Amino acid sequence: MKFQGTESYVATDDLTIAVNAAVTLERPLLVKGEPGTGKTELAKQIATSLGVRMIEWNIKSTTRAQQGLYEYDAVSRLRDSQLGEEKVHDVANYIRKGKLWEAFEAGERVVLLIDEIDKADIEFPNDLLQELDKMEFFVYETGKTVKAVNRPIVIITSNNEKELPDAFLRRCFFHYIRFPDMETMRAIVEVHHPGIKEQLLTTALTQFFDIREQAGLKKKPSTSEVLDWLKLLLAEDMTAEDLKSGIAALPKLHGALLKNEQDVHLFERIAFMARGQR
Repeated sequence: MKFQGTESYVATDDLTIAVNAAVTLERPLLVKGEPGTGKTELAKQIATSLGVRMIEWNIKSTTRAQQGLYEYDAVSRLRDSQLGEEKVHDVANYIRKGKLWEAFEAGERVVLLIDEIDKADIEFPNDLLQELDKMEFFVYETGKTVKAVNRPIVIITSNNEKELPDAFLRRCFFHYIRFPDMETMRAIVEVHHPGIKEQLLTTALTQFFDIREQAGLKKKPSTSEVLDWLKLLLAEDMTAEDLKSGIAALPKLHGALLKNEQDVHLFERIAFMARGQR
């Protein structure tokens, strides 16, 4: 099973190597990078490329590691016992399977995405060490061990919001998705907006990279945001000349690129200073 990218996802050589190395080593692939660089989409495209199913576990600040394994619904069991329900005698009726359990018992190999692991508590990754390493866990309520029938391909994403424990990092194959250069970005745009006019694309991407390099910018626009911006430019039937006319001011349809008032004010000040120097 080799990942080669897909028609709808531009995978650089180093990313392809990282994915296949993690699959060969049977280690989780820890993917970091700026928000919007395609970390979550990578897992979906790996599943598509390999022709397997994907199971997605979206992590929140309140997520506990135990939820990925299973949860025991003691409240429902107590209620059913008061109502005299027959099923109360089998504790398995009150075990809710988590995403890891679902991946472990799948009849075929699957891709398991643990998305934005750094959102959870700092102890969250450590709480999953044994389960991800041994690919099994023990269910205390039933006295049974759940073991992976087919070892899943585990993709873990992080936005670097907090440091991950060393013990966890040792068990992963790591890859950082660098922000695409101009050539790679052109290839990405061609996938999403095929046939876009060369002049418009060159002017738009030049402005986009100039915005990203602007000193003092609080949030740099991402790959997903430039794709949205280009979609709007095409919908408005804008030309390269239209974009150039606003080069000393805020970019055309800047709401797709600049996502907070500080950055908007920064470009307004730059535009004001540019007009004053004329």
